[in-house]
Amino acid sequence: MSDALSKMLASRDWLLADGATGTALFNMGLQSGDAPELWNVEQPDQIHALYKGAVDAGSDLFLTNSFGGTAARMKLHNAQHRVFELNKAAAEIGREVADTAGRDVIVAGSVGPTGEIMAPMGALTHEIAVEMFHEQAEGLKAGGADVLWVETISAAEEYKAAAEAAALAGMPWCGTMSFDTAGRTMMGLTSAAMAAMVEKLDHAPLAYGANCGVGASDLLRTVLGFRASGSERPVIAKGNAGIPKYVDGHIHYDGTPDLMARYAVLARDCGATIIGGCCGTTPEHLTQMRRALEDTPRGTAPNLEQIAAELGGFSSGVDGTEEGGGGPVRERRGRRRATV
Repeated sequence: MSDALSKMLASRDWLLADGATGTALFNMGLQSGDAPELWNVEQPDQIHALYKGAVDAGSDLFLTNSFGGTAARMKLHNAQHRVFELNKAAAEIGREVADTAGRDVIVAGSVGPTGEIMAPMGALTHEIAVEMFHEQAEGLKAGGADVLWVETISAAEEYKAAAEAAALAGMPWCGTMSFDTAGRTMMGLTSAAMAAMVEKLDHAPLAYGANCGVGASDLLRTVLGFRASGSERPVIAKGNAGIPKYVDGHIHYDGTPDLMARYAVLARDCGATIIGGCCGTTPEHLTQMRRALEDTPRGTAPNLEQIAAELGGFSSGVDGTEEGGGGPVRERRGRRRATV
């Protein structure tokens, strides 16, 4: 399989990824507790519309509807025997949308966490995790995905298992983690630690970075952490569209298209190459993000004070890389106390 993403990265300064899969599907009628992956065979027209919405908004890359597509997640819906089928269907619909887009578009096979805790803290062994990720990867590969897209991982061990599975499937991959607790993942990894881990993998990702988390400001602080590590590997930034709020029985995100447009430009200036949105990000947001990236000249990397002033304060005053924080120390400018 030709590496379409590497070719695109070699010819472009930035790429626009997609927005929120879950937000779009809930707007289409998916109910809480339902398995989105079942829609790949039960409601393929809706999944086609999901992908096309991102492409029409200007995305160069979109993720398949397969985030919870491992056997561990599908077992919750008594569909663990359908992993290959459901992932293949997710990628096949994506391949059709990309091939009729009229321009180059990357189909990224989404691979989310298993939802289980890795040994020795939990019962999930490395071997079983690799097996589950590999099964999912083979389905996505068979459906025509250009690249695997591992996302929202919190444990280094699970990230490494996904890397090994991608190698077994003979697939290029990208991988993001979610940093949401004082600049660390739920399992305690800092941006500096992730950057170091990525460079030691036998089957390293084409790009790495952060997605989801607690807000655009925090995510950009993490991106600055990746760049401060010295790695020249392309960085991914997929931040949420603002902060979630519970309104009329539903979760809404308060980030406007204008705010996300500014986030996209700042993400690029922080050093991200692949820029998209996560929870709450709609095609309307993506359209504004694309326009801003095209129309705004590249600037110098913003400091923390500028990020907070433009996107809102940080959820914590630290990100784990400061002196005494358990990670490498790096110089900061414009340090600002967090606001909640």
